[in-house]
Amino acid sequence: MSSPHVFTTGLHHRSSPQVFTLLGLHFVSTPVSTRLSVVVFTTATMFRSSVNFQGMKQLTFGLTLVRHGETRYNKEGLLQGQAIDCPLSEIGLQQAEAAGRYLKDVKFSNVFVSDMQRAQQTAEAILKRSSWCSGLQMVCEPLLKEKSFGTAEGGRVQDFREMAKAAGQSVLSFTAPEGETQEQVKERVKEFLEKMLLHIGADHWDDLGEDEADLSAPQQTPPAEGMADDGVRGVPVHALVVTHGAYMCVAVRYFVEELGCSLPQGSDKAHAFSLSPNTGICRFLLTMRKEDDRFKLAEMCCVFVHRGDHVKQ
Repeated sequence: MSSPHVFTTGLHHRSSPQVFTLLGLHFVSTPVSTRLSVVVFTTATMFRSSVNFQGMKQLTFGLTLVRHGETRYNKEGLLQGQAIDCPLSEIGLQQAEAAGRYLKDVKFSNVFVSDMQRAQQTAEAILKRSSWCSGLQMVCEPLLKEKSFGTAEGGRVQDFREMAKAAGQSVLSFTAPEGETQEQVKERVKEFLEKMLLHIGADHWDDLGEDEADLSAPQQTPPAEGMADDGVRGVPVHALVVTHGAYMCVAVRYFVEELGCSLPQGSDKAHAFSLSPNTGICRFLLTMRKEDDRFKLAEMCCVFVHRGDHVKQ
């Protein structure tokens, strides 16, 4: 792994524009007051860069994804999807309680949850344990529901695997008759992300002062393994999203392959794109900007993926 690189530049008022190059990008300094600050950590770990020209603001916030706890169908190796809205099993309730204990001191400003029972029960258990989230509104979002497995729902996962193998596809990419394709699930992920940025912006954008570069944490160092608040210490805006296994697989792949989200040190794509365990936790840092009255994602990095040690404690 390469060592961290830090670039520092000072801009001075001049009578004519000056052109300079930094990190492969060309910038022009003018007599107008212009500020530029760039801090780059090793690309294999977390990084944060901030470019702030006059009038430009940005907001960095945390995003924590949690898969629901175990259900009877999970335990028996059966597919649920969308048609089967099964509650958590006794073990699933214990897992949700464990996730709540693990996250109890982590502050969330927004909560989004799938409209399916197993996800809502998991979110309720987490919020019940929280030291910070008393009275926080939980937004039930149909865009977060599990992938539809069509005619395979209610059947054995092993039978679904054999169907995928016969079709020459992986389990995660295979589409059963009448089920959702990966592309269709990805479109739901994209739509939710846009909706979440709008919601976060509406709730928190006005908290930015006119002269503030961003509302975020101080520059982050690589996360300490196992700390519940890794990556979000000092971050005032933090969204909790409780959803489903196959949906999370599609979401993480979309973040990495299409949005350029960096993975944490020690994580490869095979691990990142795998199925998260019940109540498994993934965390990201997102930076958004407002352009033409729309909130747009500017940057994204992953803090950790599929953390599940809390259920073993």
